[in-house]
Amino acid sequence: MIRAHRERFNREFTEARYQSFVKKVESRCGADIHFRLSETPCFFPASLMNRLIQASQTLIAQLLDNPVYMAAANEEVPPPFRHTRPETRPTFACVDFGLVTNADGTTDGRLVELQAFPSLYGFQRMLGETCREHDGFPALSPYLGGLDADGYTALMRSILVGPHDPREVVLMEIDPLQQKTLPDFVVTERDWGVRAVDLNAVERDGARLFYKRDGVRTPIRRIYNRVIPDDLDRHKRTWPFPTGADLDVEWIGGPDWFFRISKFSIPWFKHPWVPETHYLSDVTTLPEPREDWLLKPLYSFAGGGIIFAPTDEQIAAIPANERRHYVVQKKVTFTPVIDTPHGPTQVELRIMMVRDGDGYRPVLPLARMGRGKMMGVDYNKGLAWVGATAALIDTSL
Repeated sequence: MIRAHRERFNREFTEARYQSFVKKVESRCGADIHFRLSETPCFFPASLMNRLIQASQTLIAQLLDNPVYMAAANEEVPPPFRHTRPETRPTFACVDFGLVTNADGTTDGRLVELQAFPSLYGFQRMLGETCREHDGFPALSPYLGGLDADGYTALMRSILVGPHDPREVVLMEIDPLQQKTLPDFVVTERDWGVRAVDLNAVERDGARLFYKRDGVRTPIRRIYNRVIPDDLDRHKRTWPFPTGADLDVEWIGGPDWFFRISKFSIPWFKHPWVPETHYLSDVTTLPEPREDWLLKPLYSFAGGGIIFAPTDEQIAAIPANERRHYVVQKKVTFTPVIDTPHGPTQVELRIMMVRDGDGYRPVLPLARMGRGKMMGVDYNKGLAWVGATAALIDTSL
């Protein structure tokens, strides 16, 4: 996106330099990386990032400040995930955009999806810092909202730990040592003292929860939830305690918000950056041409279950009473804006935010590069200069 930075990086790139970068990332996070890291960071002007931030904040506000929407969204939360002490507003909000180039040469975003679920707040910061140091761009920033390394560390400590002893805050996940996001868990414990624990290692004693930390039975005051609800079925797991129980514990990233802010939200938006989207239950005849449309389940994660150009047979296979859990969305062709030795490449940008009063403060961008139908690994197998990367921001532009 910034020609001078891009030309310099491409000119200086070597495969040995890339391998050195991957080793440095693994060394810094203390875990092997089991997803693809792109060969390059992405370079963006602050002016574009500010427009993406403004759109993100507008979209989140359109939902949380709309009582009609919130009533409908509350009905989407399955009874097992309803809390007696929920977050009044989600602690985390992440909005994903693809980039499109307009006829006049300007760049806009188009909404891909959004979530009120934690992202890689530990790993992504470390990745951005490593990119700018390893690749020699110390003047560029991996942060949003005027933050620097110290400011980000302090802010996230207040979000994750709050007034508690960090030993009494847990990052709860399913088999955390087996997750691809393990590098993020390791960094989270190193930077803020919050340890990842398996959800079935949490013990209930009346209204209180405990876990074993280094052999010591330790009370849990706050749960940093990283359990994706639809993963429970996939792993054949259940919650070890009722989420609706009157427990003496705080939640951040509670599973109820996974349902309230999701693909379910998209048909409610009024914004030029949001592609036309309808609940499948509201569609009597699927729009033509089919190649222009996608069928998406509401609560899948990481792009799971998306069907391109859905056929009548694929629609008919979905029972009528399940169609409210799907949307049909007009496909947007993103512009390949990153010049690489393998050709122009698309990028998807996530604006990662945390709650700030009744609003949301941007803290980090997350970038994923791809040349397949989608950004996920399954759509980019065998390709180079694709994968997870950092967005480095030139604050002078």
